[in-house]
Amino acid sequence: MDAFVIISALAKVVFVIGILLGSAAILTWVERKQSAIMQDRIGANRADILGVRIIGLFHPIADSLKMFLKEDFVPPGSNRFIYWLAPVLALMPALVTFAVIPFGDVVSVAGREVSLQIANLNVGILYIFAIAGFGVYGVALGGWASNNRFGLLGSIRAAAQMFSYEIVLGLSIIGVVLIYGSLELGEIATRQGDLLFGFLPKWGVFVQPLGFVLFMVAAYAETKRVPFDLPECESEILGFNVEYSAMKFGMFFLSEFVEIVVLAALLTTLFFGGWQFPWLYAEGFRWPGGAVTAVPHGLVVLIQVLSFFGKVVFFIWLQMLVRWTLPRFRYDQLMRLGWKYLLPLALVNIFITAFVMLWV
Repeated sequence: MDAFVIISALAKVVFVIGILLGSAAILTWVERKQSAIMQDRIGANRADILGVRIIGLFHPIADSLKMFLKEDFVPPGSNRFIYWLAPVLALMPALVTFAVIPFGDVVSVAGREVSLQIANLNVGILYIFAIAGFGVYGVALGGWASNNRFGLLGSIRAAAQMFSYEIVLGLSIIGVVLIYGSLELGEIATRQGDLLFGFLPKWGVFVQPLGFVLFMVAAYAETKRVPFDLPECESEILGFNVEYSAMKFGMFFLSEFVEIVVLAALLTTLFFGGWQFPWLYAEGFRWPGGAVTAVPHGLVVLIQVLSFFGKVVFFIWLQMLVRWTLPRFRYDQLMRLGWKYLLPLALVNIFITAFVMLWV
C-alpha cells in the first residue's frame, strides 16, 4: 500500500481518537460547570497545579488520577471475565462509530486529495447501527456479571430502553435516506450543500423536521441521559455500574461522554449539513444571486472543519442543557413515549416522505 495513504489514514485515526477522548475528558468538567451556572453555584474549581486553578480545568486530570489509583474492587460471586469485559464492550463501540463520520470534505496535500473521513463506507449508516448496537451488551452484561440485584435491575432497564428506542432511531433517518438517496454519510453531507428555493441550504432539519426531533429524542434515550437515565439513576442506589470502581467505572463514565460527542456529530451530519457552511463551495462563496467570491482552498477546508465542530459543540451544549433542565421519566412513561408516540410518528414520517418524493 502507498506510504502516503497509510500515513494519512493514521493521522486521521489519531486526530479522531484524540478529539473523542479529549472532548470526553473536558465534558466531565463542562457538565459540572454548566450545572453550577444554571443552579447559581461556583462549581468545580478546587483542583490546582502549583496554586493555579484556571476555573477548574484541572479537574479532568484529577479525576483520571483518581480512577487509576483507586482500589479496583471485584465483588464476590461475580463472573470475573464478563465483569472485566463489560466496560470494554461499552466504550469501544462509541469510539469506532466515529470512523464513518466525515468532519470535512477533501483537502489537497502534496497534490493528492485526502478525504477527511477515516472510512468512507457506502453503507455508513448501517455500520453505525450495527456497531452502536453492541453498546447494550456492555451495559446488560455489566449489571448481570456484578452479582448484584440492583445492578441487574439497572441492566434490564437499559436493555429494554435501548432496544425500544433503537427502533425509533433507525426509522427516524429513513426519511433522510429517501431524500438524499444514499447510506453513505459523506454523500449525505455533500448533498446537503444543494439549495432549496434557490437560497435555503438543503439541510436535513429543513426537509425532515419531524425526523430530526424523533432522532434527537431517541438518541438521548440511547445515551441514557436525563430525562432517560433510568438504567443509571444517579439519585438512587441502582444502576448497571453500581458495583464498578476504579478505571472500569471510569470506562463506563467515559463511554457516556464519548457517546455525547458521537450523537452530536451524527445530528450535525444527518440534519445540519455536516461540514457544509451556507453557500460555501470548493471554489468559494456562491451567493444566491449567482455572484461568486473566490476563497483559497486551505481557507475553505478550514471553514468547513470549523463549521462541523462548531455545530457539534452546539449540540453538546444542548444535551447538557437538557441534562440539567428536565426531570426523569417514570419507567412506564418512558416505554409509553417510545412505543405509543414516537414509533407511530416515525412510521407516519416515512409514509409522508415517500409520498412527497413520489409526487415531486
